[in-house]
Amino acid sequence: MRYFLRKAGFYLVALWGAITLNFFLPRLIPGNPVEVLLTRMSQAGSPPPGEYQTLQALLGLGGGNIFSQYWHYLDQLAHLNFGLSITDFPVPVTSILSSALPWTIILVGTATILAFLIGTVLGAAAGWRRSRLLDSLVPATTFLTAMPYFWLALLLLYLFGVVVKVFPLNGGYDASTTIGFNGAFISSAFLHAILPAATIVLAQIGGWLLSMRNMTLTTLSEDYVVAAEAKGLAPRRVLVGYAARNAVLPSFTSFAISIGFVVSGSIIMEIVFSYPGIGYELLQAVQNDDYALMQGIFLVITVVVLGANLLVDLLYGFVDPRTRQAS
Repeated sequence: MRYFLRKAGFYLVALWGAITLNFFLPRLIPGNPVEVLLTRMSQAGSPPPGEYQTLQALLGLGGGNIFSQYWHYLDQLAHLNFGLSITDFPVPVTSILSSALPWTIILVGTATILAFLIGTVLGAAAGWRRSRLLDSLVPATTFLTAMPYFWLALLLLYLFGVVVKVFPLNGGYDASTTIGFNGAFISSAFLHAILPAATIVLAQIGGWLLSMRNMTLTTLSEDYVVAAEAKGLAPRRVLVGYAARNAVLPSFTSFAISIGFVVSGSIIMEIVFSYPGIGYELLQAVQNDDYALMQGIFLVITVVVLGANLLVDLLYGFVDPRTRQAS
């Protein structure tokens, strides 16, 4: 119990620090969101007198000095009120987050799981059966991992969207389809997600493959693997039940932490493909000095990442009691 309370207290302090930075950092960006909004409104006519002060109050930017605004921000946060978005004024930030989060979670989450599974299986095979074909996968996938993320996305977009013209160039679905659980929308969303998902898988698979290959090579010299082979067990059973089963444990730890970053999305990927996820909304927020939307996105990312790390820490405490004694 003390171990849990100690860990929970540490992450609560980290969360408070992240919330504080989340409040102050967007205000260091040059520009005034109220003026941006007034400029947009002036295109339809002259704003009425006193509109500046009204918009300041609506956006939570008025009402005293920076510390008063900080206290107001904490109060609003306690009531799960993230304010109004400037990008889509006067839509609440919670509405934008609720519409963008599913796109990012489904796409990036599925692609991350696929990259982990494919990389782990290929890495175990490469470590178990040393062959020229399997060994060639290591430098090839490592090269893709080292390639700049945006360059890989642009390359796939050019090859399969411009040259071959198999997949759409941007967006998350065809605008002519009706959003909902119908065949036309689902097939369109699936087709639009193939290239972004392929970018994530190709960029991540090399790390999982190399890690699993090295760990498999290490476990092959362990006594329990040698004993299993001496018993005359089938090679597949030795690989799956002894070598790979133990070699995959460190990868599971890294995978649990990487799941926490799923919500943050692959920002560059979403920008390149104009995919309607969290990363694309973050770009729109920065371009429009949308403090409330930036704060909402950063807060969601922070909570999920800290939650994933806390879960991994607690699991470590149950799996290996020595960590609880050392903490």
